[in-house]
Amino acid sequence: MQISYDYYRTFYYVAKLQSFTKAALALGGNQPNITRTIKNLEHTLGCTLFSRSNRRAELTPEGEKLFAHVSVAFEHLEAAEKEIALDRSLQSGIVTVSASESALHCFLLPILRNYRQQYPGVHIQVVTDSTPDAICALKNGLADLSLVSTPMPSISGLKETIIKTFRDAAICGDAFAFLCGRTLSLQDLAHYPVISLEKTTMSYRLYSELFADAGVPFSPSVEVAAADQIVPMAAYDLGIGFVPEPFLKGAEHIHLLTLEKPLPERKICMLKRKGHPLSIAARELEHLIIKYRELP
Repeated sequence: MQISYDYYRTFYYVAKLQSFTKAALALGGNQPNITRTIKNLEHTLGCTLFSRSNRRAELTPEGEKLFAHVSVAFEHLEAAEKEIALDRSLQSGIVTVSASESALHCFLLPILRNYRQQYPGVHIQVVTDSTPDAICALKNGLADLSLVSTPMPSISGLKETIIKTFRDAAICGDAFAFLCGRTLSLQDLAHYPVISLEKTTMSYRLYSELFADAGVPFSPSVEVAAADQIVPMAAYDLGIGFVPEPFLKGAEHIHLLTLEKPLPERKICMLKRKGHPLSIAARELEHLIIKYRELP
């Protein structure tokens, strides 16, 4: 049985307001049309829904059964309309971003601060992970946008926008400060302990390839799970590390090493799923990211 949505909508307002006249005013129609619609609905259902009197329209037992179901549906619809209206005004909503640590510290944090200041009603979820895991979260629909750093694995099914470039710096603590002032090769660094991210990360693969190209093995003495752990590890003289330059802001007991060949340029990229429209909150964050990318 297919019954028009408008029939149920008219029934809902007559039952809620207990008046054909008030329902007509609420729906922007006229009473004869409201009466005609209810009669058509009753004919289709094969029962009487209202017992009419001069004062009000009262539900029959059959009408009460129908209203119990219809009212739930319309209350959900009204709640959804209000929620969408709030989302459109960015007074509420949720945006989820998966980000590598390099992308978070080198670019994303000040943007999130400004986004929060502009739209305090929007709930921000940030999932910080390795680049492969951040991409996986996006592909699985667990994030709206992903900000990651190169190198990165295959991104089939995703749209990539390059946001900015950066370089890593070679650093050490006081115990290896005697290396400062010298121009060092990767062969030179291979004689000292090295701090690295775990083998499963793209950064580990990057440095494995760089050292291999220089003809020396990449054999870290210390492996850590997060990039922001490398700076304090180096400060406590556990070895030489490689971190994005923005990570060094405010770091104490850290020394920069000079390499004969600069470390390769890396990129921060914004990724989103192709063919999947963003929510209003996520779309506004995307616009803010693009705006900051274009700033000098």
